[in-house]
Amino acid sequence: MKTRISILILTLSCSLSFAQKKLADKFFENFNYYKAIELYEKAVEKGDNSAHILTRLGDAYYNNSESDKAAYWYGEALKEHKQIEPEYIFKYIQSLRSIGNYDEADKWFKELSLIQQGDSRLKGYNPDEVDLYNMLTTKYEVVVNVENVPFNSENSDFGAYIKDNVLYFASARSDNGEVYSWNKEPFLDLYQISVSDTANATTYGSVSKISSDNINTDFHEASVAITNDGKTMYFTRDNVTKRNKLAYDKKGTVHLKIYKATRIDNEWTDVEELPFNDKIYSTGHPTLSPDNKTLYFVSDREGGLGQTDIYAVSINEDGTYGEPENLGEMVNTEGREMFPFVAKDNTLYFSSDGYLNLGLLDIFKSNKLKGERKEPENLGAPYNSGYDDFAFFIDSETEKGYFSSNRPDGKGGDDIYSFNITECEQIITGTIKDLDSGTLLTGVNIRLIDETGKVIEELNTENKSDYEFTVDCDQTYTVVATKLDYKEDKQTITADNTNDKVNQADLNLVPLIIDNQIVINPIFFDFDKWNIRTDAQYELENIVDVLRKHPDMVIKIESHTDSRGGDRYNMKLSDRRAKATRDYIISRGISKDRIESAIGYGETQLLNKCANRIECTEEEHQLNRRSYFYIVKE
Repeated sequence: MKTRISILILTLSCSLSFAQKKLADKFFENFNYYKAIELYEKAVEKGDNSAHILTRLGDAYYNNSESDKAAYWYGEALKEHKQIEPEYIFKYIQSLRSIGNYDEADKWFKELSLIQQGDSRLKGYNPDEVDLYNMLTTKYEVVVNVENVPFNSENSDFGAYIKDNVLYFASARSDNGEVYSWNKEPFLDLYQISVSDTANATTYGSVSKISSDNINTDFHEASVAITNDGKTMYFTRDNVTKRNKLAYDKKGTVHLKIYKATRIDNEWTDVEELPFNDKIYSTGHPTLSPDNKTLYFVSDREGGLGQTDIYAVSINEDGTYGEPENLGEMVNTEGREMFPFVAKDNTLYFSSDGYLNLGLLDIFKSNKLKGERKEPENLGAPYNSGYDDFAFFIDSETEKGYFSSNRPDGKGGDDIYSFNITECEQIITGTIKDLDSGTLLTGVNIRLIDETGKVIEELNTENKSDYEFTVDCDQTYTVVATKLDYKEDKQTITADNTNDKVNQADLNLVPLIIDNQIVINPIFFDFDKWNIRTDAQYELENIVDVLRKHPDMVIKIESHTDSRGGDRYNMKLSDRRAKATRDYIISRGISKDRIESAIGYGETQLLNKCANRIECTEEEHQLNRRSYFYIVKE
């Protein structure tokens, strides 16, 4: 007998735990994280340390930006369970970083890297997979306005670089009659044009060659980099002899070299080649670090990883140079890496055909110079196309810049394109009303939730009856409105990629207290049952909330059945249902003294025609299986 009783108690306990978990899940899925947290934590108190409960607690706090508690529960999940989904480890890392526990975060990042080794989501290269980082963090979509600049010519123009409101670039527009045999265009020279930027427009002056006979020759010059003080220019030139003739190697190839010039009295002079050039390989495409202490360049010298690699060389205080060093496999591939550029924020941009791309050369960015060990990121469209896209330049403070491309519909072989980046944003706005009366409501709490379930903004309308959020484009959001003594309302809005679009999302709250009743959706019971179903528990939490917010309120409960079954049996059944409803409310921490009575009325107060011996559908019968909650004291 004792064994049977023990089994019965254990079964009942498991049943209650399972029901509570289902109810908590329902609140979690409807973004009511605080209610879900309360129920999950009660499950833990009762001994449920399942991975589901612990990670859901972590998620609930994570989505509410309570990083310390999120870290605690993710940590508990990892202590209790060896097999945890990688996304929970990632969120644990994010939570640890948020509270400044970097050492522990780094430890778990190494663990995650081992678990996910070879997983394309960590590299972000598989277009059929969602990048793990982007899946778990807020996304910021942008509008990139790209224009073919007005000073492009019918020949090649590329390599825009701005210093002190002057734009330098290479162009084959020369009229000196010399033609480069590879493309039948004139040789490249360096040109300049004044630039004036305002908030609304960019204006350009007149194009002219760099005003120095020491820079441009009868052969190729391109790719400018200028020091912060404006006194030194690095640029690429064909390997030429002192007699201004092309210098060929034994195979008949002319290689590139990097030169530097000094600005004296507004003239570029004292041109000299750098000491790490060589006549048997090319060195070109110079760019400087923000502090001007390092020069980056491209070369096909021996010992590289691919056809052309990016190298770095230190610039010493006395003007000498260190030994060139290959940037390694976090940047270079077996293919071609070309046209490096280092922005003010130390982000490295370059072009490559050695990574997954849209075709030919694509533009990539890397945070290697910031110490981050992560694969370079393809900038994607509109910077990249199915053609050669290269020579990227950006002012990371204004987010304006230039790149070059030979994509169709340009003016010449290669063209310069300008771009500016603005966040693509939309508005979600609406009014809040009482659904029954239609009156405008004030003092409503509004939460904005992203598609991962994270609360990204929260406000109270205070003395207003409307709200407004600014959101990113191409995202789906849920707006949830809550107010004391009202059932919440929510709407889901998908913002497309139209900038400045206004999305109207009016919200209507259903009052919970009407006259002398707490009015909720019907509490339904299964046929011939009096146990409280999960959907009923979900609705009864509204009763719990009202009673918690009104500590002096006393109610009475009435329960009703349908007409099936004997009249006397239904009277007993409804009484059991009323008392089961009462017991659930008490189990949620409400004093039993606040429930004056819980009485069943059987089938004596049917809501429709479905009396004895009248055929009705299951839905019609279920309408009669209900409970009411009357306020007897406020």
